[in-house]
Amino acid sequence: MTAAIPRRKRRKLKSEINVVPYIDVMLVLLIIFMVTAPLLTLSFEVDLPSSTAKALESKQDPVIVSVRADGQLSLTLPGAKDPEAMDPGALQAQLGALASQDKNLRVIVAADKTVAYEKVVSAMDVIKAAKIEKVGLATDAR
Repeated sequence: MTAAIPRRKRRKLKSEINVVPYIDVMLVLLIIFMVTAPLLTLSFEVDLPSSTAKALESKQDPVIVSVRADGQLSLTLPGAKDPEAMDPGALQAQLGALASQDKNLRVIVAADKTVAYEKVVSAMDVIKAAKIEKVGLATDAR
């Protein structure tokens, strides 16, 4: 008698990727983003001072108007090393004279981060009163 040798059937390997867990993860992430997205857009009202300053687009050397924390204004002309302290009337007259010579004169307002925003805007208003159209704000690169 011959004994029957049981033979195991070889299973074929599946070459598929089971995507059900990935779909579950994507749905959970979708729900998380749907819940958190409205929370990221919270805002509050800010009473900003008004000004008519425009963006600056020129490549020549600018005139720099500096504003100190106490509100003192100073003017630095291109090529000058030290700023010259001025009151708003003298600054407006000086900038008006410069603007009459060069219509494309650009002015940059530089202020310390502790300066009140209202003082910066009042300096920009003095610049605009001198009929200068190109005014920008100086910032530090991060």
